[in-house]
Amino acid sequence: MSTVLRSLSGAFTRHHTLPLTPQPGTVTLCARGVALERNGGRRVLDGVDFEVIAGQIVALVGPNGAGKSTLLDALAGELQPSEGTVELDGKPLADWAPVDMARRRAVLPQNHTVGFPFTAREVVAMGRAPWARTARQDDDEQRIAEALAATDVEHLAGRTFPALSGGERARVALARVLAQDTATLLLDEPTAALDLGHQEQVLRLARERASAGAAVVVVLHDLGVAAAYADRVAVLESGRIAADGPPREVLTRALLTRVYQHPVDVFDHPDTGAQLVLPVRGRNS
Repeated sequence: MSTVLRSLSGAFTRHHTLPLTPQPGTVTLCARGVALERNGGRRVLDGVDFEVIAGQIVALVGPNGAGKSTLLDALAGELQPSEGTVELDGKPLADWAPVDMARRRAVLPQNHTVGFPFTAREVVAMGRAPWARTARQDDDEQRIAEALAATDVEHLAGRTFPALSGGERARVALARVLAQDTATLLLDEPTAALDLGHQEQVLRLARERASAGAAVVVVLHDLGVAAAYADRVAVLESGRIAADGPPREVLTRALLTRVYQHPVDVFDHPDTGAQLVLPVRGRNS
């Protein structure tokens, strides 16, 4: 990634004041005893207690079907729990008007679809809709420009969204979330369609937003990325949280081998000391 791009990404946070930014350590979203059923009563989430904290990145990890995206959807208010409650800034989600909720949390879904041939810039501008007819609408142009630059999609601004590649659509969708300018971000597999350089860029942006006071939840499949960027890692297993805490406490060989039903190695990089998490290959478990 170019020096200019890294500089732009950093500038997005350094010169940016988040609206409604809570004090570090404040719980912005919480789930209490959340259960959710699908497909004729199958429990996808079962008694989940979970907190989202300002100034932190918390990564949701676990095997396919463990409930990661379902938990994110419940936190976002996209799915209604069959049991338990979800609160945003201390108030049940049902008590928030949609526009007020959209001023407090932004959601990046897995799939990035737009029904009409809007340009990339128009899609990013949609993130500013919650601030219409408020004093913050005066910031629209600046926030849109910052978001386009931070995600490296300025050159795509005039192209129609459906004509973009999967990775380009993912970066434009992330720019929309950044332009929305909320204190809580919920990101569902934001790196899935991206090349290596842009994966790192996205996680650096998430890191910068958390350092500036935002609360960030991110669903990830790459355990090494979770170890590198997350302040907390919550491991989901069969709809329950098997562990939740700092990466070095949670990402252990024994836990991950059990949860993923495959042998996993956890060790430190010989030069940097960074925690590495890799599946065991090439030998019997």
